[in-house]
Amino acid sequence: QVQLVESGGGLVQAGGSLRLSCVGSGRTFSFYRMGWYRQAPGKERELVAAIAWSGGYIRYADFVKGRFTISRDNDKDTVYLQMNSLKPEDTAIYYCNTDPASQVFGSWGPGTQVTVSS
Repeated sequence: QVQLVESGGGLVQAGGSLRLSCVGSGRTFSFYRMGWYRQAPGKERELVAAIAWSGGYIRYADFVKGRFTISRDNDKDTVYLQMNSLKPEDTAIYYCNTDPASQVFGSWGPGTQVTVSS
């Protein structure tokens, strides 16, 4: 089955940390540059971070630089997002997809909710 499944979200206090995981199936995961995206209520989905198939190219949105770290394990078909120093404005549903976003792994997965309390 072609899909991406995110996990690892939760409720955390400001300044806390979470580690998100995204497992891909049905496609050769290592072929693709992967990204983490987020969508807050009333806002458009936006790219948070992306990583090339080899891990040799990584980019971050300005609003997470120095706080979040993206990584991947192609043997496990998994991409991770380590989130530190979380802020209330990081509250959103977090999704993974290819970068740029595509239908390679089907429709957007369910995402994982991250809620940061002040």
